[in-house]
Amino acid sequence: MLPKHLQTLQARRLLLAPTFRSTFRIHCYPVSSAIHANFTSQRTFLSTANTKMVEQKDAAAASIFKWASKDGEFRRQVSSFRDVVSTEADAKFKAEPGRYHLYVSWACPWAHRAIIVRALKGLQDVIGLSAVHYLLQDKGWRFDHPGESTPGVINDNVNGAEYLRDIYFKAEPNYEGRFTVPVLWDKKTQTIVNNESSEIIRFLNTAFDEWSSAPGVSYYPENLRKEIDDLNGWIYDEINNGVYKAGFATTQEAYEKNYKLVFQGLDKVENILAKKEWLVGETFTEADIRLFTTIVRFDPVYHTHFKCTGGTIAHSYPNILRWTRQFYQLPKIAETVNMEHIKNHYYMSHIQINPTRVVPVWNGPDLTVPYAQK
Repeated sequence: MLPKHLQTLQARRLLLAPTFRSTFRIHCYPVSSAIHANFTSQRTFLSTANTKMVEQKDAAAASIFKWASKDGEFRRQVSSFRDVVSTEADAKFKAEPGRYHLYVSWACPWAHRAIIVRALKGLQDVIGLSAVHYLLQDKGWRFDHPGESTPGVINDNVNGAEYLRDIYFKAEPNYEGRFTVPVLWDKKTQTIVNNESSEIIRFLNTAFDEWSSAPGVSYYPENLRKEIDDLNGWIYDEINNGVYKAGFATTQEAYEKNYKLVFQGLDKVENILAKKEWLVGETFTEADIRLFTTIVRFDPVYHTHFKCTGGTIAHSYPNILRWTRQFYQLPKIAETVNMEHIKNHYYMSHIQINPTRVVPVWNGPDLTVPYAQK
């Protein structure tokens, strides 16, 4: 039997192998001169058709991997679906158990926010969950194909979608944006409620308290909202989205500008956590949740893949490391972190950055190590 690390490499090769096998399979038949002309004609037709199909596929594949604008800067698309789930009696989307379904990727930091709040609030039996495959290809996020059984993938048992894009087109047949996660789906009206993570976590936080295992617990308490909002603003720009602006930059100027912002932001967070247990003093809040999903990916992915090489959490930021371990060791958090999906997604999907699809071995610092609490 192969060692475990070689089994993993073999599995990755097999994931990509069918395309190459079908491309290079050659069938040889004896052809008589009587049918040679007809065969040649058919071959020419098929060759032309195949060429067009390849060109169309290449065009689609090229467009989905064009993240930066013409000036080399990455600008994140604004989410398109922005309705709200509410407890109001006349609400368009009223909070009800079993009515809503959450589509996520374990790899995506934005979806990870929603996964965490759903877990902390104990809403696993209230809001369903489907998780896509880690490999992002020309048609976007997908679920397991027939015959596949990828650990972590939870196929769509609500709409039976093969691709996440199917959900978007079901909600809006003329949709022209990107097919992003998370997505909150309403089974009653058969449409997308919201695909903006910062808003989804707000109504997961309170709207379903009647059925939550942690009713009354709020990660966005009213008395701390201004401080949380202020933190969220610059942390999003400099760190959450900052790593993407550095990693997807296609000019040196754009890269260096955003690279500096990332470490400017990390330095500020390090100083805050040198004095405080959590970002907002002694209270665990939404600000911590939003930052954690970036920090847990920083060393294994963003440092190398996105060229944020000015330091690591493990070796350069002791206070952030303490905070990350403290967060990770909270009940229900470790089960939301799927490092296999995280690493495989970035290193195998972003072929414009990593065309070899080789995945580094390191998972970042060991987050199970005991921490010294503030």
